[in-house]
Amino acid sequence: MGSNSSRIGDLPGNEHLKKFSGTESLSENDPFWNQLLSFSFPAPTSSADLKLLEEATVSVRRSLVENNPRTGNLGALIKVFLSRTKELKVSAECQNHIFIWQTHNALFIICYLLKVFICEMSEEELLLHFTYEEKSPGSYSSDSEDLLEELVCCLMQLITDIPLLDITYEISVEAVSTMVAFLSCQLFHKEVLRQSISHKYLMQGRCLPYTSKLVKTLLYNFIRQEKPPPPGAHVFSQQSDGGGLLYGLASGVATGLWTVFTLGGVGSKAAAAPALSSPLANQSLLLLLVLANLTDAADAPNPYRQAIMSFKNTQDNSPFPSSIPHAFQINFNSLYTALCEQQTSDQATLLLYTLLHQNSNIRTYMLARTDMENLVLPILEILYHVEERNSHHVYMALIILLILTEDDGFNRSIHEVILKNITWYSERVLTEISLGSLLILVVIRTIQYNMTRTRDKYLHTNCLAALANMSAQFRALHQYAAQRIISYTCRHLRRYVHVLDKLCFPHSHCSTLQHCFSGLSDNGEELLSLTCSHILRSYASSLFSLLSKKHNKVLEQATQSLRGSLSSSDVPLPDYAQDLNVIEEVIRMMLEIINSCLTNSLHHNPNLVYALLYKRDLFEQFRTHPSFQDIMQNIDLVITFFSSRLLQAGAELSVERVLEIIKQGVVALPKDRLKKFPELKFKYVEEEQPEEFFIPYVWSLVYNSAVGLRWNPQDIQLFTVDSD
Repeated sequence: MGSNSSRIGDLPGNEHLKKFSGTESLSENDPFWNQLLSFSFPAPTSSADLKLLEEATVSVRRSLVENNPRTGNLGALIKVFLSRTKELKVSAECQNHIFIWQTHNALFIICYLLKVFICEMSEEELLLHFTYEEKSPGSYSSDSEDLLEELVCCLMQLITDIPLLDITYEISVEAVSTMVAFLSCQLFHKEVLRQSISHKYLMQGRCLPYTSKLVKTLLYNFIRQEKPPPPGAHVFSQQSDGGGLLYGLASGVATGLWTVFTLGGVGSKAAAAPALSSPLANQSLLLLLVLANLTDAADAPNPYRQAIMSFKNTQDNSPFPSSIPHAFQINFNSLYTALCEQQTSDQATLLLYTLLHQNSNIRTYMLARTDMENLVLPILEILYHVEERNSHHVYMALIILLILTEDDGFNRSIHEVILKNITWYSERVLTEISLGSLLILVVIRTIQYNMTRTRDKYLHTNCLAALANMSAQFRALHQYAAQRIISYTCRHLRRYVHVLDKLCFPHSHCSTLQHCFSGLSDNGEELLSLTCSHILRSYASSLFSLLSKKHNKVLEQATQSLRGSLSSSDVPLPDYAQDLNVIEEVIRMMLEIINSCLTNSLHHNPNLVYALLYKRDLFEQFRTHPSFQDIMQNIDLVITFFSSRLLQAGAELSVERVLEIIKQGVVALPKDRLKKFPELKFKYVEEEQPEEFFIPYVWSLVYNSAVGLRWNPQDIQLFTVDSD
């Protein structure tokens, strides 16, 4: 490309590109490579810039694909890169800018071509381009070296061994990106790959010894969050007006690929993409997640997952068992701090989930921390802004909470951490609240959002499981948290009566119940003030009496009757009919959570008793319900006991006086009168074939978040994407 070239349209006619992709074989010792690799173009990072680059090099790529099996020029370029990487460490120490610059440019071209080839070729065709060795015209070498495997091993060495300096930052990012590009064949298959060249090279052979060192380096890249060097520290410099890209080092070096090249054309500027504070940390985390979620080989487990499962704290001096391969140590305090600070991204939350779920050393360390609020608060904020998050991010945050709540020590300690002025919680001003009470508020809010919007059974089941795990250790619940537990339960109790009425009497024209419910606000706080509440109680008792005869049979007959009234058997049942079982499950679980708290920590929670007494009329309706009779015994006992004491104290009691009576009554209530139930404990277990969920999720993160890598959305098969 001539020194006057400045338009993207000049690329197809560039002489160096023509020679590289043409019919002439080039030796790795040819001076041509110094010319080709002497461009001073900062690698494009935005999707728009990358798309322009791809469109401009279509003819060059086609020519290379056609001619390379005969010329081996791609192999020659890789050999040039491999030979240079052997001197890269010394060059970094000697501050040899030009050598590192040209090596980076070689890797940039290799990464770009590798990404395109993997997208457009079968594995057999790809390997043909990387294994050809010319012996005589038209012949193949029987002992040809596998340049692709050698390249992958070299990249792993580069990532782990080259010191991270200002002049090596870009090539370190490019090396990680090239590894991601090498693994990207999964994007172009609908099914999860269980066998591929990436499995072959990364799980056995020459690359395997680098496993633990690579995982450790990628983790430290994430921990350190190293920012890219300032513009003046780059090997090349960019004009301040953005009008062109000029040499920043040696004007005497031969004109290269992008000497005076602007992606948007002369005088135009590409749209600015949100800049990542640390491209290396982001890219390293994505590669780590891809490696961790590779499926096991037929004859060996995923070594990268093994490394993630077994690494220990640097302060742990105990020896590694001989049975644990790929073990290493890392600073847990630094890792914990980075995880707390980076939870705004999907990939950081997924890493936290992976470590908590798979590495018992990390889980034990985190649960022993005395500053768990630094980790839990960002997770709660993800759930609080559920409307703004994708469902996968919400799932991961919720499962993290579920894993944490499996530990009784965690459940106790979170009620001892007092928080002040939670600014992101907007429903109510919370000037002072315990971390445990805030967690309850956010989880209930998440369940409520799910039940009214997304209606995802998996989500609300895990929310309820987390609350259930915590319930026996509820301590000093904030009055608002106690109120939300009870009011949320009441919301479903009312909904249940309403749905049951419509299901059992679909042709009834009685509007009493509909009128009662239509007059309620969204949270139904004023139910007890309705003059017709006694009608509701009487009506609910009648319905439950009907159910008590044969619960399932009555519901089945009612459902069949409703379906028979529909015009066609193909017409689905109304939402309210489908919802009944879900509502009953939620009610049952909420009653069990309340019961668990009353049974195990009644004396610690006067606010919960107060909220329960305030809504006692509604709870009393359900004491005869066949599905809830057993769990209602303790709740009914508490309501009866404290109602009696309040009645004895007289009318028009203040809130403070009621709470005082409750605290006194807690001491007087015989604990042996409360029926013991099995402890509520739920443990998170990954579903069978978790890769069917995690691999598409991880690659969607790569597709949306990777720096300097772009794939045509029309080529993606693993998941659905929007077109550019």
